[in-house]
Amino acid sequence: MKDAQSAQAAGRTNWRRFAVAVGVPAVVAGGLVLALAEGALAANFTIAGEQFKLSASKLVGEGFTQYNGDLETRDGTTTAAMSGIEKATLNDLCQSVAVGPVTLRIEAGDDPEHPVTASNLLIGMSSLGGDATFEEIQIGLDAGTLDRAQDEAKGAPGAFGQQAKKVTIINLRQQAYYTSASTFTLNGMSLKLHLSGEHECY
Repeated sequence: MKDAQSAQAAGRTNWRRFAVAVGVPAVVAGGLVLALAEGALAANFTIAGEQFKLSASKLVGEGFTQYNGDLETRDGTTTAAMSGIEKATLNDLCQSVAVGPVTLRIEAGDDPEHPVTASNLLIGMSSLGGDATFEEIQIGLDAGTLDRAQDEAKGAPGAFGQQAKKVTIINLRQQAYYTSASTFTLNGMSLKLHLSGEHECY
């Protein structure tokens, strides 16, 4: 009886942890705006600290900024590369988060005529890969003066920043702590919960 109760308690704990970890992907169509760099939004909430993966065959962003920011977690802070995009389209979007054997996976935008669209997109990430082309890029700007994306997509005054009029990334691969947008349209969305096996986006 004692072992059964312990197993039940462990199960509850694991599912609570999973719920926290998948909180961002599960509400990806809504979300909150994140700008925790000094001089932007106040850090009045805490991220889970779990990373999730996002991939896309193509991302096109109009108005792009990038800078460093500190994200508040329960155990302190995590430094992330922050990217702001005023308007974005993504083809073949996949987003996944895995906790133990459980993976939540979201897919959308597989129809070229109906891609995923987002406005005022803001991402706190640890890695980004792909074949990128920037138009009218400016590197080495004061992060507090960035103005290509939304107002909150800028860093601390005096910190390093860069921006571009447009960015195109082919075969996007990204690991992130947080993603938000004022609007996020997931055309053809499919959400699946996988209880075993390898089901991450990459």
